[in-house]
Amino acid sequence: MFRFPIGQAYLWCDGTPDSTDGGPGGGAELTLIDAGDVHAAGAVEDGIRRLGLDPALLSRIVLTHGHRDHYGAAQELADRFGARIMAHRLDAPVIRGEREVADPVLLDWELPLWAHALTVPDAPPTRVDRELEDGDELPFGGGARVVHCPGHTPGSIGVHLPRHGVLFTGDSVAEAGQVMLGVFNTDRTEAEASLRRLASLAPDIACFGHGAPLTTDAAAGLRAAAQR
Repeated sequence: MFRFPIGQAYLWCDGTPDSTDGGPGGGAELTLIDAGDVHAAGAVEDGIRRLGLDPALLSRIVLTHGHRDHYGAAQELADRFGARIMAHRLDAPVIRGEREVADPVLLDWELPLWAHALTVPDAPPTRVDRELEDGDELPFGGGARVVHCPGHTPGSIGVHLPRHGVLFTGDSVAEAGQVMLGVFNTDRTEAEASLRRLASLAPDIACFGHGAPLTTDAAAGLRAAAQR
């Protein structure tokens, strides 16, 4: 997990970090789930190198939704290392700068948090090389599955790795002392239904866009959040 001033991204490594052809990281393939804000590219590259991996092995960047704290650095990273950028079809026009991001319907207690979120710098128009749909399989993690979970944004997705019991939820779920529905939703009813769908996947590990991942009892934590 790479943590930024607001939000975080995750690096998935397939293969062996130690190459069989003489270079560190040469036997691996890397996938980035989200990319941080527009200033995060250097930190992501440095973080990959500190893990003993070569950033040139970054094959894809999967964006969970079209908010600037999640896709701001995607274009720069993709240009540096040749990665493909992927996002759901409904959020792709926002990420490309063709459509304005939808305004959230804020609850009163979310207003101070929203003011803080607005300090994230604007993201540049960013290409999307592949538009995703619910159920698409992605070639990492033994067959990652796209889970469309609208509500936070129309094109929000989770990324489920059933073989490993890992679920990346984006901002559809958050952790702030307890697991909870993500904030700043465009449609709260849809968001609640999406939380229930993600909980039904019963992962062993759940990785959120904001807050500490659940590495134990993730299924129970998600179920409890859905019931609340």
